[in-house]
Amino acid sequence: MKLFKFFVSKIFLRRIVPAIGIILLICLSNYTTFIAARTVFSTYQGYQETRALNQDGNYIANLDPNNPVDFGAIDADKTKAVYDYLSSNFDYAFYVDGFMVSIPNRDDMEISLCYMNEAYYQLSQFHLSQGTGLTFDSHFDGNNEIPILIGKGLSKTYPVGSTIDLEVPALGQEITLRVQGVLEQNAYHSNYYTLNSKSYYNFSIILPVNEEFLDHATLDLRVNGLMNIVILQTTEDKISDLRAFIQDTLGMKLNFFSQQDNYEYFNEYYFHSLKIVAVTSVILLLLITCLSVWNALVGIRLMLKDLTINLLVGLSYSKLRKMFYSYFGILFLINLVIVFAITAFNRYGCWLRKDTTFATYGLFGLIGIDWLSLLAVVFTDIVIGVVVVECMLWRIKKVPISLGVLQ
Repeated sequence: MKLFKFFVSKIFLRRIVPAIGIILLICLSNYTTFIAARTVFSTYQGYQETRALNQDGNYIANLDPNNPVDFGAIDADKTKAVYDYLSSNFDYAFYVDGFMVSIPNRDDMEISLCYMNEAYYQLSQFHLSQGTGLTFDSHFDGNNEIPILIGKGLSKTYPVGSTIDLEVPALGQEITLRVQGVLEQNAYHSNYYTLNSKSYYNFSIILPVNEEFLDHATLDLRVNGLMNIVILQTTEDKISDLRAFIQDTLGMKLNFFSQQDNYEYFNEYYFHSLKIVAVTSVILLLLITCLSVWNALVGIRLMLKDLTINLLVGLSYSKLRKMFYSYFGILFLINLVIVFAITAFNRYGCWLRKDTTFATYGLFGLIGIDWLSLLAVVFTDIVIGVVVVECMLWRIKKVPISLGVLQ
């Protein structure tokens, strides 16, 4: 231990500025690796979730950004005509979220209402921790209980079988909701276009949508639903007819893309970003290696006499290697704790901000992809440690010990 303290204080930390520079570079390398790994894992989850959509004949609507829409000219009769046309000619998956309401809950969070029809529900394949799945045969005349699914964060306040009296914004009336099931912890919805982006359902209520629901729904819900609607098992000719019908009826131009088109759009930017991260990581590795070797050589040359004495009285290069690995192991552990603390603070910040969309549950606040990304950081640190230590030893062995004897 005394010898280890000697090498740390007299060689590695003898020059403070380079030593701090190495520590900061390692921290930057670790955090870059963590962010890149978490993006990769989150993207993989997005691919897994949307693969059911990635079938021939499925098309996802998207509002054309280059075509201005006069929303004031759209009325209930026109949107009903469009939905009647959809029901007569297509199978479609309907999904709208983002309507926020306030109901009592243990964490004082606002609640996101998500509306989906049976086709979208089947595509999503939700996993439940309690209760049973949704049914879609409800009547919305104000006299019936509507079955719903809720997120993990609401399950203590509203267990399976309980009811919630709520004025639903999409209907403009108060209805009674009955909790039929609880989604598994950290259930999520990935964006069709940026697969690594997702929102979590921990503080959400999922309501079933059928044709009767749409007949009673507000204009906002109907219009928003059209801008994200998924047309299932159809042809390009029928999609062209639908596009023309919507534009003629509502003055709204929609583009329809397959999920494969969305993948290609995403990958164009995603892989470019990964290349930048890879180049940055290689540059950081080279900087850490060069700076560490240079700093160690400067310290050894200044303390060459003491190093020579230790080598003559029994210090071997294998022991020296162990000390180097121990030193960098401590540095990597400190930086890993820093990355862990930053991540935990960011996750906890969602709870402090009452951010319904991103509030998650997990060990020490971290979710599965966070822990996997930390493992990726550990692997990267092992690689960096081996490269740096072996380069340092290789260079140190080239220092003539005879100079230390003469000293």
